[in-house]
Amino acid sequence: MAQDIKTRVKNLNWDSIQHELDTQGFAKLPVILTKEECEFFIELYCEEESYRTTINMTRYRFGNGEYKYFSYPLPEIIQSLRESFYLELAKTANRWSGYLKKAEQFPDQHQDFLNTCEEYEQTRPTPLLLKYETGGFNCLHQDLYGDKFFPFQVVFVLNQREKDFCGGESLLVEQIPRAQSRGHVITLEQGTALIFPTNHRPVQGKKGYYKNTVRHGVSTVTSGERYGLGIIFHDSK
Repeated sequence: MAQDIKTRVKNLNWDSIQHELDTQGFAKLPVILTKEECEFFIELYCEEESYRTTINMTRYRFGNGEYKYFSYPLPEIIQSLRESFYLELAKTANRWSGYLKKAEQFPDQHQDFLNTCEEYEQTRPTPLLLKYETGGFNCLHQDLYGDKFFPFQVVFVLNQREKDFCGGESLLVEQIPRAQSRGHVITLEQGTALIFPTNHRPVQGKKGYYKNTVRHGVSTVTSGERYGLGIIFHDSK
């Protein structure tokens, strides 16, 4: 299964994805996870020994729902998703650093990046499963977790829109310097994914590139239950 996941990610149309990331800051991906793999994750949600912590979103005023951070060692399929997406997205991250004239460069291999996170005392894994019931939502936020963070993250929807749940669209809001903010609403089908910025994205202006800060969230689930999988590439303090 893990090797198959790596092949699926490698075979995505990365030229098109890279273009979308440069031009609009995010990219909606086709189906990557099978129905059976999605169901595996939903069943895994109830196995508490797989997680290092559970967050009640209402308690912290993050929204209305619940999410669970996996503990190390990660399930093999998540490890494969993390490593295979990182291989491609590190190229984008380094290109974006160049656009913004930043010296930071990201290594080719994910483990080398995690070694850097460890130097910043960020050693707790961040991939997570999320569950929203009717009325659930996720406030706009960023997942930084420390001084060292990777510029992208990937989120999957694990069950069927319009069958298992309604509402619950993915939200991105860009804060444009000296202007009003811009919103994006993205609908995802079962097994599909969205790549989006963790912190900001470069935008080409008349005098070169500038930064739009990006926050993300989930709109209100109007009926049913929505499950998601988040792949975050940096570890947490």
